[in-house]
Amino acid sequence: MEHQKTSNEHSVAEFTEHFINQTNRSVFLTGKAGTGKTTLLRKIVASTYKNTVIVAPTGIAALNAGGVTIHSFFQLPFGTFIPDFETPPGTVIACENKTSIKRHFNMNKRRLDIIRSLELLIVDEVSMLRCDLLDAMDWTLRTIRKTNEPFGGVQVLFIGDLFQLPPVVKNEEWNVLRNYYGGIHFFHAQVFMEERPVFMELDKIYRQDDATFIQILNNLRENRLEKSDVERINQNVISQEEFKKLKGYITLTTHNAKADEINEKELLALKEKSFFYEAEIEGEFPQHMYPIGQGMELKVGAQIMFIKNDISFDKNFYNGKMGVIDFLGKEEIIVHFPDEKKKITVEKFEWNNIRYTLDSNTQEIKEEILGTFVHYPIRLAWAITVHKSQGLTFDKAVLDVGDAFAPGQAYVAFSRLRSLEGLRLLRPLVFKSIATDSATVAFTQNKTPKASFPQLLESESAGYLKNKLKQRFDWYELKLKWSVHNGSYALATPKSEKAKQATWSKGLLQEIESLHEPAVKFGKQLDQLFGEQPLRLDFIAQRVDAAYDYFFAPFDKILLSVYRKIAELKLVKKTRQFTDELEELSEEILFTILELKKAKLLMRAVADGVVVTKNLFEVPEIQNYKITKIALIENEFRNQKVEQLWADENTSTLKIGGKKKAAEKKEKKNTYEITLELLEKGMKPEDIARERQLSLSTVNSHFVQLLKTEKIELSQVLPNERIIQLESLLEGINESSLSRIMEEVEGAVTYDELKLYQASKML
Repeated sequence: MEHQKTSNEHSVAEFTEHFINQTNRSVFLTGKAGTGKTTLLRKIVASTYKNTVIVAPTGIAALNAGGVTIHSFFQLPFGTFIPDFETPPGTVIACENKTSIKRHFNMNKRRLDIIRSLELLIVDEVSMLRCDLLDAMDWTLRTIRKTNEPFGGVQVLFIGDLFQLPPVVKNEEWNVLRNYYGGIHFFHAQVFMEERPVFMELDKIYRQDDATFIQILNNLRENRLEKSDVERINQNVISQEEFKKLKGYITLTTHNAKADEINEKELLALKEKSFFYEAEIEGEFPQHMYPIGQGMELKVGAQIMFIKNDISFDKNFYNGKMGVIDFLGKEEIIVHFPDEKKKITVEKFEWNNIRYTLDSNTQEIKEEILGTFVHYPIRLAWAITVHKSQGLTFDKAVLDVGDAFAPGQAYVAFSRLRSLEGLRLLRPLVFKSIATDSATVAFTQNKTPKASFPQLLESESAGYLKNKLKQRFDWYELKLKWSVHNGSYALATPKSEKAKQATWSKGLLQEIESLHEPAVKFGKQLDQLFGEQPLRLDFIAQRVDAAYDYFFAPFDKILLSVYRKIAELKLVKKTRQFTDELEELSEEILFTILELKKAKLLMRAVADGVVVTKNLFEVPEIQNYKITKIALIENEFRNQKVEQLWADENTSTLKIGGKKKAAEKKEKKNTYEITLELLEKGMKPEDIARERQLSLSTVNSHFVQLLKTEKIELSQVLPNERIIQLESLLEGINESSLSRIMEEVEGAVTYDELKLYQASKML
């Protein structure tokens, strides 16, 4: 599709992005700590045109990745999965197998449609993914998608560093699983015996630039730490007395209890007054997904760290940056960075709990916000566990990992630091605390050579393009489903409305069947054209254009006929079940038509050498196709007093009699962008808060960020007369603390008004 650069000119990140978009091969993307795996994940999600879902093994990992948990998406039970159809007699623990797990596949239509439409599945933090859970995912995809291809024909992108936190398995579970697996990691799964993913590794480290430290980390990661490495590390061992005098350091330890004890002890030692802050939780947001505690106790002088990157233009902090509480007010937190001699006011951050849904207009997988968790993105940071530090970056840290209890835990701890200069140890490092899983080391020796990237991309992309086109010009399943539906008319009650429509249904079936044979012939022509070398991409694009012109008009006519019949039946009593059947079939026809349109655009882009991204399909021809057809049918029925047939364009259900439009589902965009869109539509702050199910304070915090980035003006969120009053009240006040300003103006303004005014003036 786009091969202008050689593998040497492409970075691994660029090649991975191209490979994901242009092939259907599964990929394992790894890289040492600090190489930008999460950044690349977000870039791929933002650019790919494929229907994509992100999953992760735990709730927090899913929240950080912007996805959902594996168990919730696949509706899988917790516990052990045996990759066989029966559980062996005498098994002492409860297990699921391929037969028993099917009872959990009783999913609603929404989830089934998503799984059947899925093209790219991204699995983040794969180091924690057990092999039996991956085989359960594979079996679910094969079963629901009705194909025996690995992962049901879905491309899977595995992301993670196997030298970091490993899967958790109990001894009694492993005693069962060892009969099926050579190890517990995801790469031991049986599905990998059928298809090994392409193995790519990001090799440019962004977190560290000290060559000596990077080499030590590499040796630690690959279980080949040398005596000189240990000696160099142990030069940073400090005594308890030295430890007590340290300022600005965070202690990394291996157990939650120890980290909590340190934080509580240090906070208690501060003589300042305690301030308490509560999270704002709206909608569905399970407690196990809370990114931080719901309640937060802080004191001036407390050592904290940020748990998110600053998304504003200023970039004042990053995930893991340390600071000290300088001022606390009822609605204000100011943090001081001693090394930079700088202070900032902390704004609240919004985390979203999402679920995936299928857009009925475009048949694309979208993200719907179920709930939000709004809190200050900071936590006490005298200590943190190694597990919770994954993904964070520290300038200064004290490591207490002499009792590291899992392979990779010591590596995670050391790799959080930017340099050796910021490293301190409470006790000398010994070899027993730096064990690395030998199976992991062996697996990571099988990276795909960079030199083979161009050839691999060329061979895989040609096959993928051919198969994608053939799938989009194959409607055997549609013909089969309509044939089954047509057979149901003979079983209908003779005088029922359904029985009266038997001739209509048979006529449509004949039209669909008449299109099947030429489609099969076109599939054979594609096989022939893709068998030629070199590929004549422009000629293939011409043939696809011609095929589209041949098939689109008949299918367009068929869909209009079905929509018209549904509209007619909505005016007749006792036809609900019948219309439900037709609505489901109309979605199949709509999918067929949209896939035809996408095939035409895809092939033309490839022939023209255009890099294919999701923007290619974000065109009115696709986005508005269903809406246009529905409007056409609605217009036909105006004289029958049917005010609105499809009241909610986000569902496939016809609504009669002008029922109120359902609330528009929220797409998971940047939270500030959503607020901005609503503001630009003319909504008042109070209305935006109600629409988004957020507090007015949270919406005002969005306005603060939008003002700082100059995307809005103060007059859009405050009346002009109030702005004039604020200018008069605040004239001559040079104080930056909102609480202190409040004292000076004696409560004549609110905190929200001050924040907005301050942001607009960049004070």
